[in-house]
Amino acid sequence: MLLLVSLANTDLREARILPADVAKINRTRLEQSMQRSPVFMFGDALAARDFGRWVQTNFTDIQRVAESTTRFGHLVDIHQYAVGPLRYLRFNYVTGDAAGQNMTGKATLAACEWIAAHYPGGAKFMLSGNMETDKKHSHLNMLATRGRRVVAEALIRKEALAAFMGVDTGELFAMRQVSNAGAFLAGASNNGLHAANALAALFIATGQDVANVAESHAGVVYSQLLANGDYYWSVTLTSLIVGTYGGGTGLATQKECLEMLGCHGAGNADKFAEICAGVVLAGKTSLAGAVIHGDWVSSHERYGRNRP
Repeated sequence: MLLLVSLANTDLREARILPADVAKINRTRLEQSMQRSPVFMFGDALAARDFGRWVQTNFTDIQRVAESTTRFGHLVDIHQYAVGPLRYLRFNYVTGDAAGQNMTGKATLAACEWIAAHYPGGAKFMLSGNMETDKKHSHLNMLATRGRRVVAEALIRKEALAAFMGVDTGELFAMRQVSNAGAFLAGASNNGLHAANALAALFIATGQDVANVAESHAGVVYSQLLANGDYYWSVTLTSLIVGTYGGGTGLATQKECLEMLGCHGAGNADKFAEICAGVVLAGKTSLAGAVIHGDWVSSHERYGRNRP
């Protein structure tokens, strides 16, 4: 169920668009990947190149050592990037229902120590060369996926949007074109409105690492105005880092919140990721309606916590 809470009403009452008003709702997890990116340092570029070839040849052994440290992590592949005498190795894992940052750090350290001990002549490394861009947005992660890539999409009936938000779907579509241009001009990491608001609230409530909002809020909004006036739009979160097992998910209150969503424990991380995307899409619909209808500022003035 997708719940759209609107402040775009003349009397500022809470409004809800329910499934009967929405022709179609989908939430889909597409991919999962978690990275750790060590860098190996050599005397020159030729030595770094030869090392890269050795890593490719010995991937099976490296994979075995990395996976010996974890019950849930699986090393899928290692991408390589050359910079002068440096060789950046981007280890890509799947991590089950855990977010996996600590898991992949431990696994990659074991792999790097094995590499340093077995590479002819030895190899000097740092565990992170910063190419995983941990807790920082990067375009690489938008393309390659870090955490989970998940889509929420809805087809909203023209009549429902007008009745509950006082907004025409044509107006909403026109706003998207202007908003897209502004996001492009700014070089924004998300062409939507405020994904970070929804994710920060969910992360705090469910025991996620809140610093991961820096990566997780990145996304792409896509919309269509259909011939009958109904409105399709979707949000794709490309780097959503969440888990339902381990870490803060075991804290009492956070565990209870996950249980309320039916998402605590193993086997539920994809479901939780889909819920996150659905809440982000709902928030975008609400804020877009409020901006178009003219209630964005007035609703903050009436309901904001800065009121005396």
